[in-house]
Amino acid sequence: MDNSALQALLATLIARWENEVAEFKRAGDGFSTDDIGKYFSALANEANLRDQDRAWLVFGVDNKTRQVVGTDYRPEHTRLQSLKMQMAEATEPSITLRNIHELAHPDGRVLLLEIPAAPLGIPVAWKGHYYARAGESLTSLGLDKLDEIRRQTGNADWSAQPVPGATLAHLDPAAVAKARESFAMKYANRFAADEVAGWSDAVFLSRAKVTRDGQITRATLLLLGKAEAAHLLSPHPAQMTWKLEGQERAYEHFGLPFLLTSSELYRKIRNIQVRILPDDQLVAVEVAKYDRKIVMEALHNCVAHQDYGRNGRIVVTELPDRLVLENEGSFFEGRPEDYIAGDRTPRRYRNPFLAQAMAELNMIDTMGYGIHEMHVGQARRYFPMPDYDLAEPSAVKMTIHGRVVDPAYSRLLIQKTDLPLEDILALDRVQKRLPVDDGLAKHLRKAGLIEGRKPNFHVSATVAEATDSKAEYIRTRAQGDAHYGKLVMDYLEKFGGATRQEVDDLLLPLLHGSLTEAQKANKISYLLTKMRRGGQIVNTGSDKSPRWEISK
Repeated sequence: MDNSALQALLATLIARWENEVAEFKRAGDGFSTDDIGKYFSALANEANLRDQDRAWLVFGVDNKTRQVVGTDYRPEHTRLQSLKMQMAEATEPSITLRNIHELAHPDGRVLLLEIPAAPLGIPVAWKGHYYARAGESLTSLGLDKLDEIRRQTGNADWSAQPVPGATLAHLDPAAVAKARESFAMKYANRFAADEVAGWSDAVFLSRAKVTRDGQITRATLLLLGKAEAAHLLSPHPAQMTWKLEGQERAYEHFGLPFLLTSSELYRKIRNIQVRILPDDQLVAVEVAKYDRKIVMEALHNCVAHQDYGRNGRIVVTELPDRLVLENEGSFFEGRPEDYIAGDRTPRRYRNPFLAQAMAELNMIDTMGYGIHEMHVGQARRYFPMPDYDLAEPSAVKMTIHGRVVDPAYSRLLIQKTDLPLEDILALDRVQKRLPVDDGLAKHLRKAGLIEGRKPNFHVSATVAEATDSKAEYIRTRAQGDAHYGKLVMDYLEKFGGATRQEVDDLLLPLLHGSLTEAQKANKISYLLTKMRRGGQIVNTGSDKSPRWEISK
């Protein structure tokens, strides 16, 4: 790559910042080769797990300020290239850097070390130890990730294995009939309903790719098996659990067949109507607390992607304001955010045979659109976006919100029905008090969608929507230093002076509610200091007990 291409690559990596497949270091000339090897192992393994063909270790960028600072690591070309041999000598299997790119950046020399992904089925070790990433931290490669890599080759599809002794008699007739109906609907343009109804069960299950060479598989039993046939899958529990938490507590387990019992579990969820009152309107918008399509898509994704070898169950926890769905096994390919835009198609599945069977029965799609559709569905209902929690490496947790978090966000979606999904996702982060990319924040501010100062952004209508008039909004919205300074000057002119407590009494009720008490106190201190240095006010008291007056 030429210098301009490398600059573009660096800008992209910095914009995405540190994740499991990119690491930034200042890296002086004495940077430890052993540390480089550990990062090599970790980044190669993470790239494999995220279906990336490479990862990046970047020298010459400060990992706190995100600024290019330059590096003097191995300035001699021959010595720099010898790093490839050092990596090959101590990695297992023996692999090395694809390339070492040297960028002449205006702010200093930058090195971009291109690390290949670990080979399929083979984790990469450095000096006998396997490494991984946990956010921005270097850690050992956990057993779950180690097993996931090693299962990539060979006959690893748990769901495709035939079940000894299982026959058509172990299948639930109602589930088979439902499966036949779903298949006929999916392929209505290819097969007449009468034709599908005339097939024998064996022929239908084969054409629907639920059996394998006429044999009952684990996937067949999961989707269509009788409840009493669950023992044939032992020791792998075929179970989903609904759990109610809050003032009332309850639970219920749901076994085979998942094609039917997933709907039974959904019916346990209390799904009331939620009223949202748009701005300047008397008629409320009513939406269901949960959308059936979204919940079933999420639940069926749990079924399709569960790591059944971990002997766990799928758990759906109903809280007063949200649903939390949990399944065993890490997110299999990439990260949830990779699929939100709807333009990425997964190439691999943890249970490919099961996923294919569920797609044939219209339970899921296999094009990666499910996550996209869930986000679009929540936006259409003016609700917060789903959240994914991948903090626990051996499980995936997804939250579906069933209430309004910030009324301004919901009312803004009602008012502006043409907002692109990218803007809605950013606004969702604002209402949840999560960090927002500087570029997106600038765009949202320019569009008049957010107010406030980083990191205390808020949806522009937050206060306006919580009051009854536009005048009240103007009185109560967050103001600038000039506004608060004018209030202080008016107070001092009227009363001759003010203690710090009196200034606090004047300003604290007016500061925006998104600030903590400590942030409000700091803001007032900063304002008084700014006014003192500007020659507007003077402290006639002491440092511990100040008394502020107008400068003569």
